[in-house]
Parts: sequence; structure tokens; C-alpha cells
Amino acid sequence: MLPVIIAIVAVVVVIGIWFVSIYNGIVTRDNRCDNAWQTIDAQLQRRNDLIPNLVETVKGYAAHESGTLQAVTEARAAVTQAGTPEEKMEASNQLSGTLKTLFAVAESYPDLKANTNFQELQAELSDTENKISYARQSFNDCVLDYNNAIETFPGNIVAGSKFRTRQGFEVTDAAARQAPQVKF
Repeated sequence: MLPVIIAIVAVVVVIGIWFVSIYNGIVTRDNRCDNAWQTIDAQLQRRNDLIPNLVETVKGYAAHESGTLQAVTEARAAVTQAGTPEEKMEASNQLSGTLKTLFAVAESYPDLKANTNFQELQAELSDTENKISYARQSFNDCVLDYNNAIETFPGNIVAGSKFRTRQGFEVTDAAARQAPQVKF
């Protein structure tokens, strides 16, 4: 009788440890997703901080390109005002598109392209865009790992209804996938 009780207790303990291990793995993956999103958010903020300086530098050389400058300013404001990660993703896509247009416009102004401030800002912004791209990829990898953990057996049993699938970062605007067209 005693060996049966010990065996039952051992099985219950092993199942408990297994459950806790899977649960903790899901929580860890969920926290990685949050951390990856915070990295994107930090890089978006860095980009937002650089944009006013870039716009002011371009204004002096390309005053008649006010429509492009206004679009960049509005897109930046949309990123700042976005509340949810999904809204930030969409606004960020719009801002990336307007920045491409701004740099395409800058190509038409040799004096602007030679300006040291503009070159430094463009390099910093380009570096930031690369960091944003990497952070988005890292976020999507975390989301994939997390979603797989909660949707596959046995994680789906442990996750139950407490954990919800996450949405990865994706470009939803077809215009953001195309090179900007600049016409004079």
C-alpha cells in the first residue's frame, strides 16, 4: 500500500513540476515579447527625436517642398499619439514612407546633400531605421516563439484562456513597400 501511495505522490509531483515548467516558459516568452516591443518603442522615440532637426535642416534648402515636410511632421505626430502597439505599427509604417520621400527630395539639392548637419542627421536616422528594422524582426521572432508555445500541445492546455496570441509587426500599407516617386 505504501509503495502505491509513494508512486501516486511522485506522479503528482512530476506532473506539478511539468505544469509549472511549461507555465513559466510561457510567461518568459510573454515577457520577451514585451521587452522586444519596448525596444521598438525606444527606437521609434529616438527616430521621433531626430526628425524635427532633420526637417529644420531641409527647410532652409527646400522651402518649396512644404508638402513633403508637412507630411513628415504629421506622420511623426501620429506615431507620438498612437496608443496601442498596432496603432504605433501603422503610424510607424506611414512615417517610414514619408521619410523615404523626404530623402528622395533631398537628392535634388546638392547643397543640402553636402551640408554636414544634414549628412549627420541622415546617418543617424539611417542607423535608427536599421535598429528599428532589427528590433521589429526580433519582436516578430519573440511573438512567433510565444504563439507557438501557447498554441501547441501541451502548452495550449497550460495556457488555457489566460494567455492570448499576439500580433507580430507587419507592413500593412502597400505604399510603404514601394520606392517613393519624386516629380518636379
